[in-house]
This record gives sequence, C-alpha cells and structure tokens, in this order.
Amino acid sequence: MIRIRELKKRYAGHDVLRGITLGVAPGEVSVLLGPSGGGKSTLLRAINGLDTFDEGVIEVGDLRLTPEPTAERAATLLRIRRRVGMVFQQFNLFPHRTVLQNIIEAPVHVLRKPVDEAVAEARRLLDRVGMLAKSDAMPMNLSGGQQQRVAIARALAMNPEVMLFDEPTSALDPRTTAEVIGVIADLASAGQTMIVVTHAMGFARNVAHQVHIMHEGRIAESGPPARIFESPETTVTRDFLREALP
Repeated sequence: MIRIRELKKRYAGHDVLRGITLGVAPGEVSVLLGPSGGGKSTLLRAINGLDTFDEGVIEVGDLRLTPEPTAERAATLLRIRRRVGMVFQQFNLFPHRTVLQNIIEAPVHVLRKPVDEAVAEARRLLDRVGMLAKSDAMPMNLSGGQQQRVAIARALAMNPEVMLFDEPTSALDPRTTAEVIGVIADLASAGQTMIVVTHAMGFARNVAHQVHIMHEGRIAESGPPARIFESPETTVTRDFLREALP
C-alpha cells in the first residue's frame, strides 16, 4: 500500500530525514516510535504532501511521488490526499460548524457527494466512534477526547485507503487517551491500513503489526512488537524503551 525509498529532507541546513526506506502492506498497522525530534511527524507529513522532501520516492498504491515540483506532481498530490487521511495532535475542527457539519464538509465539497448521502455516512461514522449523540454539538462544547474522535470520523468520511495518525493523544488526559486509542484499535481490527506516531506503548505492543524506531532521521530498528519490546537489537531502541516504559 505504501512504499518509501531513500527519503531525505533537509531544513535550514539540518538533515531531518536521512534516507528512510519503509513499506506498509494493505491492512497493516505500522507504529513509529522514538525520541522527539527523530523525524516521525515529518515523515507522515511528507506522505500526505504537507511537507516537501529533497530526495527519494513515495508510492501510495499506484501513485508515485517524487521531489520535483512539476504540474504532474501537484496532480498526484491531490490524488494521494484523497486516498490518505490524516489525524493530527490538534483537532482542527471548524469552530463555527456543528460536529455533523464538520464531517460532511469535505465529502460534499471535494467528493461532490449529495448532502443526504454525506449526512447518512457521517451519522454512521459518528456512531462508530461513539459520538452520534453529539451530532448537533459545537466543537467548543466537546472535551478534547470527543473532538479527537470527531476528527477521526471526519478523516474516515473521505473513505481513505490509509490513515495517518500523528500523536493523536498527546494533548489528552489518560482517560480520554484510552477512549481515542480504543477507537483507533477498533479501526485496526477492521483492517484499516495505518501508520501511527504515538507514545502509547500499550497500543504499539498490542495492536501494531510492525514497529519502527526512528532516531535522528533514520530508522534504527524495525520488527514485530514482540521482538522490538522483548529483544531489541540496537542501543538506540534499548535506551528509548528504558526511558519510555514505566
């Protein structure tokens, strides 16, 4: 589903990504772990076209993205963004629109879905994330965990082939973190392809198919969670887990 080869990015003279090669199969849950500043969020943003990159190739299905700023690249980016949904640390809901209106915005105006069809799908998705009762609520009246669940439903409304999660629980307290992680785990069990940047070690250990440890713009180690957590092979991984795990 996703193939990344030798991805490099420099910013202000600093190498942020130093040759990332990574593959994600259909239905696979890949988790990116590692110290802050290792390039995890930058990698996600490059996949979705929110950040440029300097060298390498990103492939999403049959779409191929290269660094050259051509008209063809711009068209490819638009097609990738229709296939790849993204959920950020901050919820970014439209504050002047209800929960339901937030979710139907893109399907109606980007996908040109009829409003009644978009509303029906939005209600189904809100029910899936446990937020149907809040359809008519304004974002300011929701808790952080509730807003993040709405943000997940909004991303799913575009029927993405891949979901990217960039530390979706970093702004939440432990109780609401558990709620959001539960929603993401349910998506994983349903076969949703996803890449998740998180500090939720339990999610990485119990839900991920592959764990990638990123450090200083490189992947220091990759493998199934049982091996990464129980028998890490690199000093980088051992040091990170020693600090991250209670």
